[in-house]
Amino acid sequence: MSDRELLAGYVETWWSAIGDFTALLDELAPDDWARPTDLAGWDVKAVVSHTAHLESLLGGGPDETAEVGDAPHVTGPMGQFTEIGVITRRDVPPAAIIEELRARTSARHAELLAAMPDDASAPAPGIFGMIGWNQRTLLRNRPLDVWMHEQDIRRAIGRPGGLDTPAARHTAEYLAEGFGFVIGKRIAPPAGTTAVLDVAGSEPVAVLVGDDGRAQRLPDVPAAPTVALSMDRESFIVLAGGRRPAAEGAVTVSGDQELGRRVVARLATTP
Repeated sequence: MSDRELLAGYVETWWSAIGDFTALLDELAPDDWARPTDLAGWDVKAVVSHTAHLESLLGGGPDETAEVGDAPHVTGPMGQFTEIGVITRRDVPPAAIIEELRARTSARHAELLAAMPDDASAPAPGIFGMIGWNQRTLLRNRPLDVWMHEQDIRRAIGRPGGLDTPAARHTAEYLAEGFGFVIGKRIAPPAGTTAVLDVAGSEPVAVLVGDDGRAQRLPDVPAAPTVALSMDRESFIVLAGGRRPAAEGAVTVSGDQELGRRVVARLATTP
């Protein structure tokens, strides 16, 4: 697959995620915008405002600045940056934020279709390139970010859904790639340990811890792994996304139970 084809696939998935996201926003009741989400300090409007901020930067919108202050949920430079869009849209009506999202993403989509990047390793535009991202990282991350925030909103308003879309599959499989890091670096079990992550709707991921402590992906699932975790897609997403614990009984651990509990507790690979 060429770089152009790879990136075009990410763009198609992102555009699908944008459509699902804005369709959900259209259905929100006025009270829904103030409902708290799993993201500390952010209600539904804050989640939408943050998403609009990032898509605006990519879609030709102006740079934005804001005095963030000492909000307890803001930690580190990235937290300072992600809070900017929340602050600058605090007094903006929800309908205007939805319109902004549609306008900026439509402009970006048209731009990409007219001139699809053909070098995945080229620096990403603007601030995203300044933090070291290339085109592949940026375009691969956008459907994940949009879909994860759609799910944040769905949990906040008690309206589950959207778990079998292209962006849902993209996100689950993207996050599952971090399983080896969780096993090898965070858990650091003895060499020879094998671990399997089986998320419904995706191919299982199996890793083997080598003598160097790194967990390398295996081509096939071993017959009797040291530990195996099995769960539905939503349970995996809330764990890997660092949102909340999975529902009681949603994760099945086979093999070493203590090791399995440790893995579940440290499965988050994105804040």
